[in-house]
Amino acid sequence: MQQQPEPVIHASFSGRVGITRVDITPPIGIYSRTWGAAKSDVAQSVHRPLTLSALVCSPSDGGRTLVLVDADLSWWQPLNVFHAFQQRLLKELSIDSADFIFGVAHTHAAPPLMVAEESLPGGELLNTWLEDIFQSTLAAVREALANQFEALVDWHHGTCQLATLRDLPEPGGDSLRVVCGYNPSKQADDTLLVGRVSDAEGKLRAVVVNYACHPTTLAWENTSISPDYLGTMRETIEKATSAVALFVQGASGELSPRYQYVGDTKVADRHGRQLAFAALAVLNDMEPPANELFYEGTVESGAPLAVWRHRPQEVSRELRSLRAMVELPLKDWQSAEQLEQQRQACDDRTLEERLRRKRDIRRSLGDGETYTLPIWAWRIGDAVLVGCCCEAYSILQRELRQRFPANAILCMNLCNGSIGYLPPAEMYDVDVYQTWQTPFARGSLELLIEKMAKMIGELLGGESP
Repeated sequence: MQQQPEPVIHASFSGRVGITRVDITPPIGIYSRTWGAAKSDVAQSVHRPLTLSALVCSPSDGGRTLVLVDADLSWWQPLNVFHAFQQRLLKELSIDSADFIFGVAHTHAAPPLMVAEESLPGGELLNTWLEDIFQSTLAAVREALANQFEALVDWHHGTCQLATLRDLPEPGGDSLRVVCGYNPSKQADDTLLVGRVSDAEGKLRAVVVNYACHPTTLAWENTSISPDYLGTMRETIEKATSAVALFVQGASGELSPRYQYVGDTKVADRHGRQLAFAALAVLNDMEPPANELFYEGTVESGAPLAVWRHRPQEVSRELRSLRAMVELPLKDWQSAEQLEQQRQACDDRTLEERLRRKRDIRRSLGDGETYTLPIWAWRIGDAVLVGCCCEAYSILQRELRQRFPANAILCMNLCNGSIGYLPPAEMYDVDVYQTWQTPFARGSLELLIEKMAKMIGELLGGESP
């Protein structure tokens, strides 16, 4: 006897949600050099505004509230700049550190999040802008908390071809050097996870896009402030749905657009539309909110017809958060003081920028042999969000989704700070940017995957597979 087919069910959450969007575009003339090869140090125009969105979730009957911030920003330089920013926010909002995640989209066409040194042109504007971001975040979260509504959040998977593998063995090279750009010989992780936030009347209020792809369309020739592809992605989704579009950067350590490193903002807009159209396709492939699709039976007609119908779905109200630590081994780098001495003696503009960043990383980590990395994991109904401040390779999200196939697993790079890449162990045998940039030694990514799997298992009420 044939078994009854499994119904089509979306990972869902029922509770209260609040959403707010604010503009955080910095002024023209601000220090904005994020590429070693850049000739210009300051922003000369604005392509599209930078925005910051706050999404809060809480149980309908009261209790702990989770706060997620999605911002069109680059990265924190160094990590202690974020720590100071975070501590002020947690104190002002009376939020536990486990319940707060600040994510950056990682656009490379926005100013770095740093306290500017006096020698940097436009640095005075950078310092003022950092305070503006703090005040905007505070206002956005408070507004989202004050305007929560009964909501259903559900998730569905799709694909998008924007992301490609960006580890390319150097053509014509005799060494093991790998350059950072499109590698057509291997398939990238194209998984797209879309969240739908509907209110009690079934109206679409927000769309959450979780996708792994570096926003590196615009590079050293660009002198405009831009969210890269994220700006047009949001605009396209919002025009089609009249709902707020949010973005969660996935495990994109080795993923980026096929065509990138340009100064033409139209290319970034095209990339944004590509991701938006893919997300809209996923959205339109979903069953109605709080409904599952089940096999009702067979109707005899000209052919025997398998009839599937909708019926109400039981929706989870679980909302939990965890913050844990994992001890990662560090490379045997020089001290921050030694790196600063090298930087001051360097007259090569590109190398000087590399040394500045390496110095800042060393200052953040200290001079020890290991670093205790914090990890966040949230259960939102049947979905789990996990993330840390590193830039993990996509094997992290592929592995976790394989281990927990019954749940929607959102993986998040660059949340609550930014510090360095996490390549898989085999990448340490080749000369590749992500491996020599990172302060973390071989095996760190694998340790992180195991710790995250354990946290997911704990949130779901069982042991890690």
